[in-house]
Amino acid sequence: MLEIDGLHAYYGDAHVLQGVTLNVGPGEIVALLGRNGMGKTTTIRAIMNLRDPTVRAGEIRYRGEPLNDLSPHAIARRKIALVPQGRRLFASLTVTEHLTMLKSASVKTGWTVARAFEAFPRLAERKNHRGSQLSGGERQMLAVARALMIDPEVVLMDEPSEGLAPVMVQTLEGVIAALRQEGLGILLVEQNLYSAMALADRVYLIETGRIVHHGSKAELEADASALQRYLGVH
Repeated sequence: MLEIDGLHAYYGDAHVLQGVTLNVGPGEIVALLGRNGMGKTTTIRAIMNLRDPTVRAGEIRYRGEPLNDLSPHAIARRKIALVPQGRRLFASLTVTEHLTMLKSASVKTGWTVARAFEAFPRLAERKNHRGSQLSGGERQMLAVARALMIDPEVVLMDEPSEGLAPVMVQTLEGVIAALRQEGLGILLVEQNLYSAMALADRVYLIETGRIVHHGSKAELEADASALQRYLGVH
């Protein structure tokens, strides 16, 4: 469904992604793991064609259609949603206003405000609170709910569990697993190895901008040398 083939991306003259190739199919969670600074977030940004980095070679395709030359909003219209690192909410907007930015509250199909509140009951309780008034877990739930309002087929999640209490991580894992059951493809970038491994069907490891390992979750769990070398797990 989503295919990245031989991707080379740069920040200025810095060659950050060096031939990244990966794919995400419908109804599967694919984890992209690696230490800090290895190119995980850069991969996400390159897929969405955000201002930085600059892609100079390779191809990004969705259902066979090249995405390289499309703007971020045109990519979103192809039903590819982004849950960015750091949430990126608007401090002055309420929960409801965040959810109705992309879809009117009167819409009754797909992901609606009512459905978002059903999936995230805490957001329903806080619907009139502004972004600046939410806890870290509430902000993350809102970032996920906002992404779902475009009725995506693929969701790119960049460090969704970052800064969350364990109970909120468990709640988020349940939401992500439910999205997979609905047939969504999910590319999951995570520093929380245990959370990623609890969810992933397949795993890619990235080291200095190169994919150095690809396989099933079980294959990675059985590869102690890869876990130690690329993730520092002993």
